[in-house]
Amino acid sequence: MAVIETKNLTKQYKKLKAVDELNMKIEEGEVFGLLGPNGAGKTTTIKMLATLLEPTSGSAKVNGFDILKQPSKVRESIGIVFQEPSTDELLTGYENLKMHSMIYGIPAGKFEKGIEDALALVELSDRKNDLVKTYSGGMRRRLEIARGLLHKPRILFLDEPTLGLDPRGRETMWGYIERLVKELNMTILLTTHYMEEADKLAKRICIIDKGKAVAVDTPANLKQKVGGDLVALTSASLDVERIGKLDFVKKVEKKDGKFLITVDNAASNLQVLLQTAGKVDCVEVRSPTLEDVFIKYTGRGFEGAEGGWFDKIIQESVNKQ
Repeated sequence: MAVIETKNLTKQYKKLKAVDELNMKIEEGEVFGLLGPNGAGKTTTIKMLATLLEPTSGSAKVNGFDILKQPSKVRESIGIVFQEPSTDELLTGYENLKMHSMIYGIPAGKFEKGIEDALALVELSDRKNDLVKTYSGGMRRRLEIARGLLHKPRILFLDEPTLGLDPRGRETMWGYIERLVKELNMTILLTTHYMEEADKLAKRICIIDKGKAVAVDTPANLKQKVGGDLVALTSASLDVERIGKLDFVKKVEKKDGKFLITVDNAASNLQVLLQTAGKVDCVEVRSPTLEDVFIKYTGRGFEGAEGGWFDKIIQESVNKQ
């Protein structure tokens, strides 16, 4: 059952289309990732779905409610964590949650347990009486997630939830997001520009660029569409004809003194490939990434990032497809 559905959802600012006829369906209990560079339209999409911004055209339903006709019902159904920190650092963690419980209209006799449950879920119970200004960046993000859960929403919007966190803090946050889905069967719409984050957390991904959805599928399927793993072999001589006859080999070419072999499932087939190749001086293996998917569908690198020699070979290969 789709709990979020958009039909040609569009937001235009004068000549700029921030979101361009976006169509997507998000199923109950899944983490759905909006992946794209800064300025791609991810946050604008979240704001429209949260009824904070009115679309120029198109429509959307959240938890079965129309974002234009039933905005109050939509807001009751969602929790949201914005990019920018929005907790009051002069209050304690508990005081922040108590204030927002009152804003949400949660009855006084019920919000105490709700606060305790939310704090326990994000493992902040032992710091609830400390001022937020003493919290680390990761702890503040966890508190904001707790705040978004106070009214027990069915859907949680996370807008760049790990922005500004160090790698360890990012991995910790991933663990909490996975717990929300597992323990609460929550549907999560996640925006990110971190490839690894989308790959790890999202059941399905919508790659968005310049306001348009350019690809929607599972991370594995998106990477498979790029065209297989790439194995680079350095060898004085290679029987290209023999290698090309292997049923898992899709293409063999030579570039800059290396033999580039595109294969299906290098992890399972590499040993057979090397046995067929004979004497090899050096082996490099590179599986497709979401960066490669972005290049395939947009013709350019994500955020203009540049990798090493092997990454550039991959990009050239993807661009040809």
